[in-house]
Amino acid sequence: MLKSIGQWLGSDHPGRSRGSFPSRAEAMRLLPIALLYLSSGATLATLSGATPLILRARGLDLAGVGMFQLVVLPLGLSFCWASLIDRLRWPFLSHRTGWIVAMQVVTIGLIVFLAHGERWPLPCLIVVAFLGCAALATVDVALEALVVETVGTSERALTATAKQAGATVGSIIGLSLLIFLYAHLGWHAALLILAGLNAAATLPILRYHEARRRRVEAMVERSTGSVGHRPISRHVFVLAFYFASAFALAGPTNLALLDLGVALPNVAFLFGTVGPATNIAVTLLVGPVVVRVGTRRLITLMTIGMTMTGILMLYAFASASTWPAILAVGLGFVCSGALFVPIYSIIYRWAQGTHAALDVSLLLGATFLATLPLRVAAPALAGALGWTVYFAMAVLFYGVAAIVLREAVRRTEITDGGRHGTLP
Repeated sequence: MLKSIGQWLGSDHPGRSRGSFPSRAEAMRLLPIALLYLSSGATLATLSGATPLILRARGLDLAGVGMFQLVVLPLGLSFCWASLIDRLRWPFLSHRTGWIVAMQVVTIGLIVFLAHGERWPLPCLIVVAFLGCAALATVDVALEALVVETVGTSERALTATAKQAGATVGSIIGLSLLIFLYAHLGWHAALLILAGLNAAATLPILRYHEARRRRVEAMVERSTGSVGHRPISRHVFVLAFYFASAFALAGPTNLALLDLGVALPNVAFLFGTVGPATNIAVTLLVGPVVVRVGTRRLITLMTIGMTMTGILMLYAFASASTWPAILAVGLGFVCSGALFVPIYSIIYRWAQGTHAALDVSLLLGATFLATLPLRVAAPALAGALGWTVYFAMAVLFYGVAAIVLREAVRRTEITDGGRHGTLP
């Protein structure tokens, strides 16, 4: 029985090397990447989160606030121009680094421009913020391609940790610190400080030495097309299916808590403070752990945990009790934070084809676009069916998607096992 459970959990190749916490040298190699994720997270949170809140506080109607959310569309559509990032090189720096620096300069310029637009009409603010998100999406694609091509397989879990920790800290800066600075220093000064943060975060990547770090095995895989474009469509579907189901399960839990009678300040504290703090802590822990326990095993365990959150929400509404729902939300914070690292490790592997920027933009775009319809439909569906029926359907949806994801990871491990050894 125990042996069968162990096999079902997907224990990895017994001979692979065991991971450890990053050394100082590894941490220093990851620092430029983490800083760029931090500045991107801060800028995105400012453009899509803090700015609409500020405009709302100054009297903008809710319809205008909703329109402002259109600025994030480039994050899901970056695959439309990702092939240019693969083909074209800037006349300075290395391939990916050149794109990152160029688009960071564009982003900084747009932030400075926006700093002078406090009283602009809403359409002008939306256009500038939209262009800023487009530049930001290009930086993200180039940075992910840089990771695929220069970071070894054994270090990708740590890189995913750096990505999540940096982006989460950045989102806190963009939402909390920028609003604080706006209240005390004004719009102009707050955005200039954000521009300065982006400039400071860009400088370390200039010393990354991309060409020297480009992995020999990555070049071999790229030349042979070990992943290529034929299976990438299948992987795009797997990720879209999984992230849609995950959002259906966890996305509306803040609204569910309100309907159970949890006070708004407590809900805000849970999702604005406890959630990000838990996410950072779990991500920092899981980075080294995923190398030890294996990608598939950790995904399996955490998806079981996510399924339990839905069951707890079902029990909460069946018993009209708030504590099971609060426990479900806390468990969801832990499991979603732990899932980020192994899922992004496998995304980096799936993007190791002949067109890394295009592949990674397709994979990441799928995770973004798949959740957009549910952001609109999930609350309406819960209102029509009731929360109990909604969470029962969400648990079933998520369970099927988790099985599909695990099977895709298993196939990748089998493929890589014959070429390089099993994925960490």
